[in-house]
Amino acid sequence: MDFGMPTLVENRTLDDNVRLCKELGLQFVELNMNFPQYQIESLEQTATYREIMKQEGIYFTIHLDENLNVADFNHAVANAYMDTVRRAIAVAHEIHAPILNMHMNHGIYLTLPDRKVQMYEEYFDIYMEAMERFIQMCDSEIGEDDIRISVENTDGFFNFEKCAIERMLQSPRFSLTWDIGHSHATQNVDEDFLMAHEDRLRHFHIHDAKGRQNHLALGTGEIDLPQRLALAGKHNCRCVVETKTFAALRESIRHIPSVAGSILLS
Repeated sequence: MDFGMPTLVENRTLDDNVRLCKELGLQFVELNMNFPQYQIESLEQTATYREIMKQEGIYFTIHLDENLNVADFNHAVANAYMDTVRRAIAVAHEIHAPILNMHMNHGIYLTLPDRKVQMYEEYFDIYMEAMERFIQMCDSEIGEDDIRISVENTDGFFNFEKCAIERMLQSPRFSLTWDIGHSHATQNVDEDFLMAHEDRLRHFHIHDAKGRQNHLALGTGEIDLPQRLALAGKHNCRCVVETKTFAALRESIRHIPSVAGSILLS
């Protein structure tokens, strides 16, 4: 398995992230498009990233903007997100980024006296038409290159999202990301769905969790890390050690050999 690190808020520059990646002996950095430094216009300066890859012997994955909403009822908004993904795929081609990680957007809900109405569920046909356009665009733009749009679990998939994901997984250009901390914090609500599509796992976000608190350093929470990492290894998944601070990341990297050892002994 390759291990990588997330974009850290403590690192103000790309060079800072690369330097820490090398210091910790990791193989890649996940560039996070929620940060101002990694908006699409910056990522499109691909010569910079290719030079770093050549000089430092690391590579990059891309975390798409968590606000990404290709099904927004406002077509101008949806098209802007579609264009951002299209351009991010072009970047991935240029820098050989194997994964573009994405979250599903729940959309808005209306609160009625007796229930909440998820608008994408209420207007399911319109939602699925938008998702179909997104899938077809990704298929066309990725082509035969070895790039995957990998869908991450967060706080529990709604049924309409599961339908969209299952349609995505009909395409070989989509895969799944298992965030093990998010799983634990939501009482593993998505585990059955993820395991039903186990063969499509390509990416893991690993961090420990305790109760509903996640993004803890590995070994400081309640997750059965050997079991989760054994599954990642079974499917040759990349693992982002997704803690949020220097200290937690360093502690997690120190803990990985003991977890890996327990996997080999099991």
